[in-house]
Amino acid sequence: MSDLLDPRNDFVFKRIFGSEENKDVLLAFLNRTFTESNEPPLTEIVLLNPYTEKDTPLDKQSIFDIWAKTIEGKLINIEMQLFNKYDIEKRTLYYWSKRYSSQLQEGQTYKELKKCVTINILNYSFIKNNRYHNVFHLREDHTGLELCDDIEVHFMELTKLDDQHIPLDGGLINWLLFLKGADKSNWEVLKMNEPTLKKAMDTLEFLSQDREARRLYEERQKYLHDEASMIEWATEKGMAEGEHKKAIEIAKNLLEMGLDVDAIAKASGLSKEEVSALASNNIAKQ
Repeated sequence: MSDLLDPRNDFVFKRIFGSEENKDVLLAFLNRTFTESNEPPLTEIVLLNPYTEKDTPLDKQSIFDIWAKTIEGKLINIEMQLFNKYDIEKRTLYYWSKRYSSQLQEGQTYKELKKCVTINILNYSFIKNNRYHNVFHLREDHTGLELCDDIEVHFMELTKLDDQHIPLDGGLINWLLFLKGADKSNWEVLKMNEPTLKKAMDTLEFLSQDREARRLYEERQKYLHDEASMIEWATEKGMAEGEHKKAIEIAKNLLEMGLDVDAIAKASGLSKEEVSALASNNIAKQ
């Protein structure tokens, strides 16, 4: 895939799966995802933050996650992570809780709350097993009794896929192999297994040949690499501190480097309010 853009880049991923003209691609991917968690297929999906030309790779306000909603009101958040930003389990729950609680308007009852699903696609290993797709719910330890179906968290780890093992039938693994960068010589088999993948592949090829799309991709790729390097350096520097002290030190280091509040909150595990307070203190001392 040397001439193709990397679909694991969140900017490219959103262009393929998060645009209005490719909603059928997103729907097919989600249905394969939910099949593996024994849920009925979706018939329609609504994009809550579709890709637009205003989404620029270096704009701190641009969000390259995909937010969607089913016709029943179930909320879905899909995030592609090229690099390990650490504490993903805590960040996942934190952002899941914000999406869940933000549904209620003044005067509404808790009954109005709809299920929220988070799908994390990781380019690194996180869960300590050999499964490339892990799904988490809220259940009782001994009986497996489900307390509530409103929380569902998926972790898809591309590093656990065997690049040489091309499946013989349809399923989620075909989509993940495409995202991981399966050799183009295997695309025909993947398309036979999952026909809608053809549109995803066509979109990737179009973007790869578009000069402006490639320029934006390269800008985003550099930003992601720089961010990952700064986070890794800051994390190592704060490693000797206690957990909260470590988080504060990481946040301070990243503030000094000029990262935005959202990125620092994700990297450190602190809330955006805590990071903003640290930033205000830094300004006051200057």
